[in-house]
Amino acid sequence: ALRQDMRASQEELQAAIEELQSTNEELQSTNEELTTSKEEAQSMNEELQTINGELQGKLDDLALAQSDMQNLLNSTDIATLFLDKQLNVRRYTDQIARVIHLREGDIGRPLSELASTLQYPELHADVRETLRTLAFSEKQIASSDGHWFTVRIMPYRTLANVVQGVVITFVDITVAKALESRLRQA
Repeated sequence: ALRQDMRASQEELQAAIEELQSTNEELQSTNEELTTSKEEAQSMNEELQTINGELQGKLDDLALAQSDMQNLLNSTDIATLFLDKQLNVRRYTDQIARVIHLREGDIGRPLSELASTLQYPELHADVRETLRTLAFSEKQIASSDGHWFTVRIMPYRTLANVVQGVVITFVDITVAKALESRLRQA
């Protein structure tokens, strides 16, 4: 009876050992899969870091180009207003303050809501017409403070030649108008 109990115990022990070996093999297989997954994740992480570095470089280049463009536009001393297709303010140069009262918070505001020194009630209609016909418009307009401006309204085109709104420039021609007036009087 003791031998039979011992054999039964040995068989149970052998079955438990085989079960543990099977579990151990499964764990080793899972460990290998996890190691492979970890290596793949590390490889992906390295690729993502490389791509992130490239994108950061492009963002830095874009920020520099945007700064260059803003400096160029401000150095021309021409007041410029960029509007989207809905005639909302998209961007402007610093010189626009001489013509239209704008602040940073006015980005996205409609042209129709902006206060201006220009004696040009047809501005909104002319901008709509330029957007509709894509035809360039130019007029000489006086302001309430005695200045004169050449107002040019042009379609805003992307590099892909897609119209995305309008650009309005205001060139101060007060000196030329004063000279013209003096010449007429002489």
